[in-house]
Amino acid sequence: MSLMQIAEPNQSAQPHQHRFGLGIDLGTTRSLVAVVRSGKAQVLEAGAASDTLLPSVVYYPATGNPSVGYDALAHLADDPKNTIVSAKRFMGRSQADIKFSHPYELSGSTDDMPAFVTAQGEVSPVEVSARILAALEQRAASALPADSIEGAVITVPAYFDEAQRQATKDAAQAAGINVLRLLNEPTAAAVAYGLDQSSEDNNRESYYLIYDLGGGTFDVSILKLNDGVFEVLATGGNSALGGDDIDRLITNWIIKQLNIDPKDVSLHDKSVLAQQAKAYKQALTDAEQVNISVTVNGQSYQGVLSREDILAIVEPVSRRTLSVCEQVLRDAKLTAKELDEVILVGGSTRMPAIQQVVTEFFAKQPLCRLNPDEVVALGAAQTAHQLVNGDSDNNLLLLDVTPLSLGLETMGGLVEVLIPRNTPIPVKKRQVFTTYQDGQTGMVIHVVQGERETVENCRSLGRFELYGIPPMKAGFARIEVTFSIDANGQLTVSAQETTTKTESKIEIVPSYGLSDEQKEQLLVAGFKHAEEDKNARSLIETKVEAEREVLALESALNEFAALLSSDEQHALAEHIQALRSALGTNDLALIEAQQAQLKPHSDAFAARIMNQSVKTSMAGTSAQDW
Repeated sequence: MSLMQIAEPNQSAQPHQHRFGLGIDLGTTRSLVAVVRSGKAQVLEAGAASDTLLPSVVYYPATGNPSVGYDALAHLADDPKNTIVSAKRFMGRSQADIKFSHPYELSGSTDDMPAFVTAQGEVSPVEVSARILAALEQRAASALPADSIEGAVITVPAYFDEAQRQATKDAAQAAGINVLRLLNEPTAAAVAYGLDQSSEDNNRESYYLIYDLGGGTFDVSILKLNDGVFEVLATGGNSALGGDDIDRLITNWIIKQLNIDPKDVSLHDKSVLAQQAKAYKQALTDAEQVNISVTVNGQSYQGVLSREDILAIVEPVSRRTLSVCEQVLRDAKLTAKELDEVILVGGSTRMPAIQQVVTEFFAKQPLCRLNPDEVVALGAAQTAHQLVNGDSDNNLLLLDVTPLSLGLETMGGLVEVLIPRNTPIPVKKRQVFTTYQDGQTGMVIHVVQGERETVENCRSLGRFELYGIPPMKAGFARIEVTFSIDANGQLTVSAQETTTKTESKIEIVPSYGLSDEQKEQLLVAGFKHAEEDKNARSLIETKVEAEREVLALESALNEFAALLSSDEQHALAEHIQALRSALGTNDLALIEAQQAQLKPHSDAFAARIMNQSVKTSMAGTSAQDW
C-alpha cells in the first residue's frame, strides 16, 4: 500500500493547481523571499536551513560575471569601490539628494539618479537591485514547481515617494519579475502579525504603531484596525537611517578610543572596522559586554564594549527615530497611551539598546514575537497568496496612505489640493475647473506635491497640456481633472473637457525622489507657515477674483456699451481703473474696498444685460405659447 500526501482542510491549494505568489523583502542590507505553502507563510532558504537572508550586495570585478550575496560581501573589505552595498538608499534619488557617507564614485548630472562607477563600467542603483531580485527569484524557482510562480509582492518603505517606487518596479521588470503589488513594509509586518484577527476578536478599534528599523531605512506607521478594515492613519520615516549608521557610530567610537581622526582612516580599514563593529553589535544582543580587538592605521586596540556604551553610542540614531514617532503620533491625532501595541520590525530592533529606548518612550513593552528579519517578507507572501489565489477567507482590507498632499496649480500660483496628505490609497479624486480668459482653447496642468499654499513653496511633479477646449466666455468651459493613485502608489493625472470629451493625461514619474531633508522640510514648513500661507492665499484669491471681474466687465463693455449712458460708462470705467490700480499693490483692504465701490455699477450693468437677453429671447412669443 502506498501513501498519498494530504493536508488539513483549507490548508492546501486546489488539486493540480499550484500557483504561487512570492513575498520579497528587498532590504537595504539584507533581502529575502517567502511563499505560502500548505497554508503557511515560510521564508525560502538557499541550501542550509538557516540560510534565509541574502546580503543586498553586488560585486563587479574587473573580469568575470558580477556576484551577489555572500560571495559579493566577501570582497567588501578588499575592494569596497566595486562592492555595492545599500543600493536601496540611492534608488529614485538625485545625486544632489545623496548627502550620506559612501565609498563610491558616482556619475551623472546633479538632478538625475546617479550611477556607480565600477570596474565593469557605470551601473545604476536599479541594475544593482535587479540582480538582487533575480537571485531571490531564482532561489524561489529552485524550491517551487516549474512555471508555478505568478508574480511577487515587493515591499518598500512606507515613505518611498513616486520616483523611488517606480525605480523599484523598474528593477523588478529588469529581473523578469511580474510585480503583483508594491506593499509598504509596515503594512506587510502587520499582515504577518495577523492584527486584523485581533481587531475582530476585540470588536473595537485598535491602534498599532509599527517601528521598523532595518539596515538602512527607518519607517513608522500607525495603523487602525476595525472589523477587518486595516487603515494606515499616518506614516513617517527616513530612507537613510538604520543599522548601517549604527555600525558607523560604533566604528567611529572605536577609532576615537585610539585618538585618531576618522578622516585619517583608510577606506580599507573603515570597511574592516565596520564588519567588526557589526559583529560586536550582534554579540551584545545576548551578552552584557564583549571584548574588542582591532587594528587601525597600524595601531592595535583592545578593550571592552558594553550595552551601556552602546546605549550612548546609538543615541543620535535612537533620538532621530523617536522624533519621527512623535510627528507620526501628532499626524494621527493620538497619544502614546492610546496605542494598543508597539511592534518592532527590522533586524536592528534586536538590539537591547533600541528595545530599551522604545520601551521607555512608549511606556509599554514592544511586541517582537516574530523574527524581525523575516516578518516583512512573511506578510508580503500572505498578501501575494491572496492576490494570486483569490483567498476569499481573508477579508483583510489594506488601506495605505499617501505621505504628502497632491494638487495642481491654479491662477495666481496657488495650489488646489485634490488628495490631502495621509489619504488612504488606492484613491481617485475629481474636481472641475474652468478657463480664465475669453476664447481660451488650451491650458497647462501643473501637478505639485507639498503642504504649502503656493506653488513656489511646493515640489513640481510634472506638467502636461490640454488642447481642444471650445472657445467660449471665461468661466463657461468645464475641465474635469482626475487624480488617481493605484495600490502601488503610482499617480496618474488626467484632464477632460466635458463637452468635446477631449482628454490628456500623464503618469507622474519624477526622475528622482525627495530627500529625507526635503520631505521633513515640506512637512515642517507647512505647519510653520500656516498662518502666513493663509493670508497669502486670501490675497491671491481676492486678486484673481478681481482680475476676472475686470476682464469680464471690459468684455461686456465692448459688446453692450449702448445699454449705458455716457455718464454711466464713464463712472463704470473709472471704478474699473481704480480697481486695476489697487491690484498693483498687496493691500488686501484697498482691493476689497475698490471691489465694493465697483459692485453697484457692475450689478446695474449686469441687470441691464440680463433684461435685454430676456427681451430678445421672448420677442415674437405670445402668452399662449407658454
